[in-house]
Amino acid sequence: MIELIQFTWSPFCIPQRRILEFSGARFKIINIPPQDRTLVWKLTKHQYYGVPIICDGAKVVFDDTDDQQIVAKYLDAKLKLELFPADREGVQSLLWRHIESEVEGATFRLNDSWYRDFVKPADQLQYQRFKERKFGRGCIDQWRTDRKIWLKKLAAALGPYEQMLAHSEFLLGERPLFVDFDLFGMLGNFLHSGHYSLPKSLPNLREWHRCMQTVRLVR
Repeated sequence: MIELIQFTWSPFCIPQRRILEFSGARFKIINIPPQDRTLVWKLTKHQYYGVPIICDGAKVVFDDTDDQQIVAKYLDAKLKLELFPADREGVQSLLWRHIESEVEGATFRLNDSWYRDFVKPADQLQYQRFKERKFGRGCIDQWRTDRKIWLKKLAAALGPYEQMLAHSEFLLGERPLFVDFDLFGMLGNFLHSGHYSLPKSLPNLREWHRCMQTVRLVR
């Protein structure tokens, strides 16, 4: 059975979890504290500390690159999902780079600004320390102050996807491809705290999101 090692609100774990749900395959989730990557470090034989990783029997799959989508492509090939068709390769590559920079840059800051609501009190010190070592002292307080700014940036980043979805059910056609799951993951991270909703000014995106929550593979 495939095992997904993750933490629940990670914008990079949510796409893989939704892909597995979409496929109908049996899988197991192993949740780890976001600030403790000991299990990942052990399973990858001290090669990687990020999430998600996949354990498929003795095989451990992880993506130690910024733009290869190794985990998603492994699941795609194993489960025969056709999420990376050759005729969409270039445009998907462009889109996921935008999704994982402009969109994710806003979503994780907005979500993390509420971290005390969903990180256990015993873990909050290490969570804050982990963020501040990467983004600088006081970063979460600054994101909290700048919520309205980041909400505007997010709406602007989502604008092109709203336009795309005016013409098709999914981003690149009438069936979901990897970029649909990728964008779904970033928005899942944004919505995790329960303090936000998708902008009413983006009705096509809101309808797409409802569909992505339940869509299943049809062979």
